[in-house]
Amino acid sequence: MVLAGGEGKRLAPLTRDRAKPAVPFGGHYRLIDFVLSNLVNGGFRRIVVLTQYKSHSLDVHLSRTWTLAHLLGNYVVGVPAQMRRGPRWYSGSADAIFQNLNLFDDERPTHVMVFGADHIYRMDPRQMLEQHLDTGAGLTVAAIRVPRSEADQFGVIDVGAGTTIARFLEKPSDPPGLPDDPDRTLASMGNYLFDADLLRELVTRDAATESSRHDMGGDIVPSVVAAGDAHVYDFSLNEVPGESATDRAYWRDVGTLQSYFDAHMDLVAPEPEFNLYNYAWPIHTSGRLYPPMKVTEHHLEPSSLSNTMVCSGAIISGSSVNQALLSPGVRVHERCEIERAVLLDGVEVGAGAELRNVILDKGVRVPPGYQIGVDPALDRERFADRKGCIVTDEGLVVVGKGEQLPD
Repeated sequence: MVLAGGEGKRLAPLTRDRAKPAVPFGGHYRLIDFVLSNLVNGGFRRIVVLTQYKSHSLDVHLSRTWTLAHLLGNYVVGVPAQMRRGPRWYSGSADAIFQNLNLFDDERPTHVMVFGADHIYRMDPRQMLEQHLDTGAGLTVAAIRVPRSEADQFGVIDVGAGTTIARFLEKPSDPPGLPDDPDRTLASMGNYLFDADLLRELVTRDAATESSRHDMGGDIVPSVVAAGDAHVYDFSLNEVPGESATDRAYWRDVGTLQSYFDAHMDLVAPEPEFNLYNYAWPIHTSGRLYPPMKVTEHHLEPSSLSNTMVCSGAIISGSSVNQALLSPGVRVHERCEIERAVLLDGVEVGAGAELRNVILDKGVRVPPGYQIGVDPALDRERFADRKGCIVTDEGLVVVGKGEQLPD
């Protein structure tokens, strides 16, 4: 079960017209492609995606991309909020599962993986299942090692004997260090593996508890920890075919605009922290028919590209592009300077424009000679109070889908 119903408010304006798992990433992909690729590559091919907010583009992507071999009983299916328990939407991730317990009746699983839909990583979930079976746990929580200074952003796991979870701490200011690495702690990745009968019991009980927030991390996991039946799976132990020393155990929660931008900069680094070119564990997505990308000179002025990914259908004419990702159909006219930029599908950059530290959503047109990221004061004057645009505290300028840039 992939939880894909979140609004993604912190990613606005990228989530203004789409669900967070449907946000484009890495040129050709959507965020949800990463978790689905991990599950499918690992051999888990009966997958339901629980959707809710602004799910149309996500539903279209699932239907066009994730068609598995039905002859073998495989499927990836989007399941919208069906109001099977009354006229109400999902009130939390645990409630989303509770409202879809009919799926348990249909499939009769012995174990259920409940994974988030909006993280960038590679993981072989078979190894998590192997540990779950070996320990006899009712619940196994996947966790990543993070610096203790960053623990206030996550649910943190205090490990007891072996792999048991002694405590589950929500965004603690003074998290426990690890026995073998005191400066780091284990943060939940939002990926859970349950015995199916236990999960059914837990969400049913939770639904009847009025004081509950009906949240997997906030309510369900702590109750299993209190019962002594929860174990942790250390993601650093996971081995994926084809991985390098640089991108091993890479995981990013792209829940903010800055983290989304930083994850793209990880892709375009000379030695990428996350390598999209690992064909032994591919990230699957839909193939769109575009002509090849094209790089040309303009009036004998050559184009210059470095540390940049350019997707099919893009054209660059006599311009300089550095540390950027250009999605399908992007058009960069002559004499432009682009640095540290994420340009989504169909963006057009007019002649002589200068772009730095920017994310432009689909269909944005940059006028000739326009500047973003050159004068921070001018950026804030232009964009800070404009609907559909935002300037982050770090100075990153984000322009929403199809927005017209202000003068």
